[in-house]
Amino acid sequence: MSLYAKRGVSAQKEEVHAAIQQLDQGLYPQAFCKIYADFLGGDANWVNIMHADGAGTKSILAYLYWKETGDASVWRGIAKDAVAMNLDDLLCVGITDNLLFSSTIDRNKSVITGAVLQEVINGTQAFFDQLRGFGVNIHYLGGETADVGDVVRTIAVNGTMTARWPKSKLITNEKIAPGDVIVGFASAGQAVYESAYNSGLGSNGLTSARHDVLHKYYAEKYPETFETTLSDEVVYIGKNKMTDTMEVPGYGAISVGKLLLSPTRTYAPLMKRILDEHFDAINGLIHCSGGGQTKCMKYLPRPLKITKDHLFEPPPIFRLIQENSGADNREMYQVFNMGHRLEIFTNADTAAALISIAQEFNIEAKLVGKVEAAERSSLVLKGTFGELVYEY
Repeated sequence: MSLYAKRGVSAQKEEVHAAIQQLDQGLYPQAFCKIYADFLGGDANWVNIMHADGAGTKSILAYLYWKETGDASVWRGIAKDAVAMNLDDLLCVGITDNLLFSSTIDRNKSVITGAVLQEVINGTQAFFDQLRGFGVNIHYLGGETADVGDVVRTIAVNGTMTARWPKSKLITNEKIAPGDVIVGFASAGQAVYESAYNSGLGSNGLTSARHDVLHKYYAEKYPETFETTLSDEVVYIGKNKMTDTMEVPGYGAISVGKLLLSPTRTYAPLMKRILDEHFDAINGLIHCSGGGQTKCMKYLPRPLKITKDHLFEPPPIFRLIQENSGADNREMYQVFNMGHRLEIFTNADTAAALISIAQEFNIEAKLVGKVEAAERSSLVLKGTFGELVYEY
């Protein structure tokens, strides 16, 4: 059993998918988000989408960093995580504007102060204000903040995002076909709209990242940050403390805490441009979140062979996680994005234009793979690590 599973977490969410099998799959089953008829407006040419997500256990990392350093501003990054994990999923069905957001914050009042709540709430609005400058308008409609110490040990920061959108402007992945190329957009670096280096970690796999990298010191000092029934052999098994530093080429020494807490990169400013200028050439969109580089396999319209043979070199944070945990490459690539968290299926000519637009935002992009005909779906990943094959 993998360390991930031993900690009570599933990268593929098998039990969740089994539980929702009987639910309506929406108008377009291959779309990255569930899309429904226009219940709000009653127009056959429009659709409704409502999506819920959050920062997950990354909020525990913020808690540790705040307790160790006294820096409450770290909670603004958690606000960005909760937004980006919703927004970037919606980007993958083509939605880039006029969105509604409602936040849900559950806290243990005995350890989470009002100052933390202020940072999360004000940070959410500040992020929306920034995105508005790129033509991405999100309306903050409040939400629920509950003191539920019997339920959560520290804090859970989540949200729900809603949109009403024209059917003619949807990306549903139904057009993914043999001959398509795949453009990957880096998860790490510093985009023009980011204030610091982004490690690329995002908000997936953070339970493993936290326990794999951080020292047993945190288990002893902050028992409220983990499930106490877990075996000691999987709890804070790393060698690092939040204030340790790691050299990042081109950016100097950065603390392990800041690398783990880099706010999830939103691709919204980039995708706004891409969809405005190249909508008709976009055959598929995938946010490589839970499931990492295997995520795309859930949304194929028919059996296909996906080969990704020009993957990004994994950013330093992923090497740090793997060195601490000893996880094999197969697990790493199906838990973490490992270098790119957005991929677009398109034609070769359009790919060059998309890569050029990304450069304007200082986001590295390149051709990472291709789509081929097959009788049975499979995924092949190739890199300096060798070759990984996943059969479906």
